[in-house]
Amino acid sequence: MKTVSTPIALAAALLLASGASAQSRPEGNSAPIAPQLDDATPLPQDTAWPGGTIRLEIDATDTRRALYSVKETIPVPAGMDQLNLLLPEWLPGKHAARGAANLVSDIRFTANGQPLEWSRDPLDVYRYRVSLPQGTSEVVATFRHTSPVTGSEGRISMTQEMFNLQWEAMSLYPEGHYTRRIEILPTVKVPQGWQVFTALDGQTRSGDMVSWDEVDYETLVDSPIFAGKYARQWEVGEDVRLDALADAPKYLELAPENLARFERLVDEADALFGARPFDHYDILLAMTDRMGGIGLEHHRSAENQYEPTALIDWDKMDWDHNVVSHELVHSWNGKFRRPEGLWTPDYRTPMQDTLLWVYEGQTQFWGWVLAARAEFQKKETVLGMFANAAANYSEGQPGRDWRSVEDTTYDPIVNSRRPLPYSSLQRSEDYYVEGALTWLEADQIIRQGTKGKKGLDDFARAFFGKEDGDWGVLTYDFDEVVETLNSVYAYDWAAFLDTRLRQPNQPAPLRGLEMAGYRLVWKDEPNPYAAGRIANGKYTDLFYSLGINLNSDGKVTSTLWDGPAFNAGIVNGTQIMAVNGTAYSKDVITEAVTAAKTSGEPIDLLVKRGERFDTVSIRYDGGLRYPWIEPAAGGTTAFDRLLEARAR
Repeated sequence: MKTVSTPIALAAALLLASGASAQSRPEGNSAPIAPQLDDATPLPQDTAWPGGTIRLEIDATDTRRALYSVKETIPVPAGMDQLNLLLPEWLPGKHAARGAANLVSDIRFTANGQPLEWSRDPLDVYRYRVSLPQGTSEVVATFRHTSPVTGSEGRISMTQEMFNLQWEAMSLYPEGHYTRRIEILPTVKVPQGWQVFTALDGQTRSGDMVSWDEVDYETLVDSPIFAGKYARQWEVGEDVRLDALADAPKYLELAPENLARFERLVDEADALFGARPFDHYDILLAMTDRMGGIGLEHHRSAENQYEPTALIDWDKMDWDHNVVSHELVHSWNGKFRRPEGLWTPDYRTPMQDTLLWVYEGQTQFWGWVLAARAEFQKKETVLGMFANAAANYSEGQPGRDWRSVEDTTYDPIVNSRRPLPYSSLQRSEDYYVEGALTWLEADQIIRQGTKGKKGLDDFARAFFGKEDGDWGVLTYDFDEVVETLNSVYAYDWAAFLDTRLRQPNQPAPLRGLEMAGYRLVWKDEPNPYAAGRIANGKYTDLFYSLGINLNSDGKVTSTLWDGPAFNAGIVNGTQIMAVNGTAYSKDVITEAVTAAKTSGEPIDLLVKRGERFDTVSIRYDGGLRYPWIEPAAGGTTAFDRLLEARAR
């Protein structure tokens, strides 16, 4: 017999449950009842802000103390008695609520020179409620945005040589309207003589005051500024500029042959996609280790950071160059074409990250491929990136047993890129790299199915290369991805993508490499990409041997779940003091790992964790192991052809 729960029956059941619960508590204990909170996120309307154009003035001259001083003048419509202003919270490109409310200080609101009462919404701390006296025609908001001054406080955005001004971190906007319908007139005061780079249109300068044309708030937020004392600009394609800043002038020397690599990168992107989703584009590039690292996409620009010597020591720093090609691809994939859940009408509406394996996975794939095609990075470096990825998912990710790639798309929200104790078990944002390996397999399925006549290039042109110069936003869903793949080559793409990306406990994603004629192999020295990273980071990589990475002092920075070191009780933060009775050094531990391969003897480690010292024996005889990929047979492979230039 089917039981039907009526509202009355349900209420009675709840009362009975409440009564039973109350009787089980000690008599006299307080027991509050929660009210229904009005905490639903309201959707804004596609209407213009009726007050008119907002004037935003930022003083960015206090580089010594890393302070931005903000004055924002908001005209309000007649009769308004409360102005609700929002600080951006859900930020494009960050896939999570990472607004910088904690860095907004000394905020004050005035009208006609008189202070206004305001309060923060307790259910939405990014919302400021400002009470307006009768007759108020405009509100002036003033506050300080404080850049972190040490890395422990967050990402540093200002040094004494440069700054990276992100509008969303130091501006408010009125709620209730699509951000594209709110007009802003921006002005920034910069230190004397500094150059200013941004994709904003209509730049004019009077002394150190820099202004731009009136612009909608969505475009403003999508157009950050890089400004600096030491700066250079190059044309690297039609309507494409490379805008570089550095800690010192010497880091801005760019050899002609390396400038040509930027030009070829733009050419290869044009050849791949066939149409541009921008009218002009700025590659914003900071050559610094003083300001926080960044790679962040925008429609007509991208924020990029290299190590200081990455331009002048091009070959040595080849491993460091890929962020530029990755972020360039994002103009097509992520900004113009965007998953429907990742486009939001304002910065209060939560984002849905489910399709990041397209947004970031395809971008990772094409960022690598275009770098090779343009010789922006050496082919050996790009092969090293693929090798590291293949190794990670074949041996370094036991977490794949329980967590799907799609579930990692929620990691920007779940974990916010915080360090994890056992990242190999917990997984992180694997939609980037496992996504890229999955798209390599898709490419090979198409190429084999069409006898080499088509590949993922054809999907990229059909899916991302729409009307030339359209820099709006065109959203997509899972079904459109499948339909476009089928228009290139008929296959059960829905099942393919579902299995590879939505289901856990799948085989290691090596099939694409193998179909392309390459295989994963292990050697006793790092591949070129890994070697560059290791040298720059000054760490010791024993991840695929002992199952640990160590910093320059011998402290464990990452541990492979169920690896030899883990099974011996070594965890992150443990410091290795001695190896087989000899004081720790990188050479001592790598030589011990090599010797154990033939001696059969355990590796004895004296370790310190906190104030405790222990001697730990690890039985491991596999020697040093670093991943490489190489052709499985002689001759040119399908993978080699994938990486060949298309633009010349």
